[in-house]
Amino acid sequence: MIPKFCSLLILFISLVFTANAQVERIDTDRPDQTESPFLVSKNWLQLELGLNVQRLKSPENEFLLPTSLIKYGISRRFELRLITSIKRYRIFQSNGETAYENGIEPLELGTKIALAEEKRWFPKTSLLFHVVFPTLASKNLKADKLAPNFRFSMQNTLTKKMALAYNLGAEWDGFNNEPGWVYSISPGFDLAENWYGYIEAFGVVSKIEAPQHNIDAGLAYYFNSNFKADISSGFGISRAAPAWYLAIGASWRINTRK
Repeated sequence: MIPKFCSLLILFISLVFTANAQVERIDTDRPDQTESPFLVSKNWLQLELGLNVQRLKSPENEFLLPTSLIKYGISRRFELRLITSIKRYRIFQSNGETAYENGIEPLELGTKIALAEEKRWFPKTSLLFHVVFPTLASKNLKADKLAPNFRFSMQNTLTKKMALAYNLGAEWDGFNNEPGWVYSISPGFDLAENWYGYIEAFGVVSKIEAPQHNIDAGLAYYFNSNFKADISSGFGISRAAPAWYLAIGASWRINTRK
């Protein structure tokens, strides 16, 4: 029994840490809020996991334990995407007691489509599109109707060690017909051979709710070309935005053809 378990463990580690079958190192959508325009290569499966804690300006904390993004490369221009997360609220009541509410958020299914390569000042550009399924969730977190969201993801290379990424798009919450218009802008830096850092501004503007504007920053470490870990933190700069958040995560990929 023990040898079988050891064999399975060795197999799993070899899949995760098989480093250099591909020259380009893993490119992820986390930890920042700016989605990357780069796609997962054909036949590669990529998993991005995160643990988030967020303090809202109302008397409650929000935990996402975990968030997960699963991506699979269909071709050079298309990838499939599945997003899930488990949410846990901690509410501080007026009588001094603490109440908890848990649930699985609605599942999101979507794709990323490569539209254009970078050429001089024109950015590398992709389109992300998801649909949130309202009933594929815990009872207390279900929405009223299908909720689409989309964003254009763009990136310009500034130097060999610096790039500027930015997103523009819209999202619906499954309850209202008015969209929230989302934006983000994030300069990123290669700090050393295995280290990457970024700073970022992002937010949501809507006709029916107060705007949310935020600033954050983060670091990522590449253990090899197929595995990296990250940490990030940020805070709100508008009244409706969360007070602060902290996140840690890990991402890895495997070639399913092997």
